[in-house]
Amino acid sequence: MTDFETPFILAIDQGTTSSRAVVFDRAGRIVADAQEEFPQHYPQDGWVEHDPEDIWRTTLETARKVFQEAEKLGEVAVIGLANQRETTTIWDRADGKPIHNAIVWQDRRTADACAALKADGREAHVAARTGLVLDPYFSATKAAWILDHVEGARDRAEAGDLAFGTIDSFLIWRLTGGKTHITDAANASRTSLYNIHDNGWDSALLDIFNVPAAMLPDVQDNAAAFGETDPEIFGRPVPICGVAGDQQAAAFGQACFAAGDVKSTYGTGCFVLANTGDKVAESKNNLLSTIAWRIAGETTYALEGSIFVAGAAVQWLRDELKIIKDAAETQALAESIETNNGVYLVPAFTGLGAPHWAPEARGGVYGLTRAAGRAELARAALESVAYQTADLMTAMAADGAASQSLRVDGGMVANDWVMQFLSDILDITVERPKVLETTALGAAYLAGLQAGIYKDVDEIAESRRIDARFQPAMAPETRNAALAGWAKALERTLLP
Repeated sequence: MTDFETPFILAIDQGTTSSRAVVFDRAGRIVADAQEEFPQHYPQDGWVEHDPEDIWRTTLETARKVFQEAEKLGEVAVIGLANQRETTTIWDRADGKPIHNAIVWQDRRTADACAALKADGREAHVAARTGLVLDPYFSATKAAWILDHVEGARDRAEAGDLAFGTIDSFLIWRLTGGKTHITDAANASRTSLYNIHDNGWDSALLDIFNVPAAMLPDVQDNAAAFGETDPEIFGRPVPICGVAGDQQAAAFGQACFAAGDVKSTYGTGCFVLANTGDKVAESKNNLLSTIAWRIAGETTYALEGSIFVAGAAVQWLRDELKIIKDAAETQALAESIETNNGVYLVPAFTGLGAPHWAPEARGGVYGLTRAAGRAELARAALESVAYQTADLMTAMAADGAASQSLRVDGGMVANDWVMQFLSDILDITVERPKVLETTALGAAYLAGLQAGIYKDVDEIAESRRIDARFQPAMAPETRNAALAGWAKALERTLLP
């Protein structure tokens, strides 16, 4: 016998470098877990693509694996889905096949298109409706690029033959056997096509970005009925009842239900999200206003800062520089030296996100001497995550969203050295949960809420468990010197 509490919830967490499936029990404990990486494609400098068939294959394989494993112990009653946001795909409604590789959120190919819209005076107009800046990060210019670069695509889109979606929409289409073309309010709010005040697709935005309305998905609350899976996938239909972009899902999984709660997720990138309640907080410091989630028709908003490279810097050490074989090696390397010895990495591999929004910036390593080696580079990569977070937290404080604690999650937070350094640099408490996969957990909670497995968010909040709290221990003068070194490296990176 097992002490797992049924019913079980299958959470799909489709990320930037891998697809993961996790089955949770009602108490939020992991029953089964599977993950599979898939290839990244870089056709040109600053371009990043995924083959949607790789995304589908790895999602299907991991989901089936954990489903079968969990069903030996109890019933999987419902599915929740979290996804890499802004990544854009367009597929044929007739056969479900993508007409082009998915253009990933990191991709910068539409920088010139965004610059042209800025020069045309469109940025304030877009920001007022979407809470977003004009940047290649978001989906709208990606969708327009595909329509303009695949022969006949624009005419077919206008005729209603093509479907646009972020990865959630594509996966739901596939999971339901092509019966459902749908998204949720939080994912929709990241496209630059959705009015976050009116909660609907905006015709003026569609005109600005030249995206046909006929290709858009329907929009649901984050906890809602998104359809049932094709019986052939799991042997029986299973309802999909919760969907959110990965960062909103992580905030939900961290129980950031009160205005002022802040979480930061450290995966491929880093994303800090602060709950602002039922009010849209308009940033004066280059942060994003976005929908956190919409439940029972009630919208909760957030301020967000997006860092494009966090864990990806460690992957760079492993895959390109080949100075480590495994990410876990970085902790011992960082601990092997007392300071960074003046070495800073600004990982602007695909530009810089908030609060700088510099798509043309490229990475740099500063302060190298003949004595610098693997340890300095590893430590610089890890430190860069904390420094970028500090930039975001400073901007949030200036926008009135200061916090004395930060809830963290994602793969990098297992590294105790990084968490202590983060607490030291931010000079606040950092809280790490027992379940690090809070993105998947948030998707499970949303699905469970819709399915009646949980009564309300208060019941979910009661189940939150902390693994460790990290308290700042760095001397103020040491912190200030470290931040000054980062500021100098950042300034050099941003030079034209």
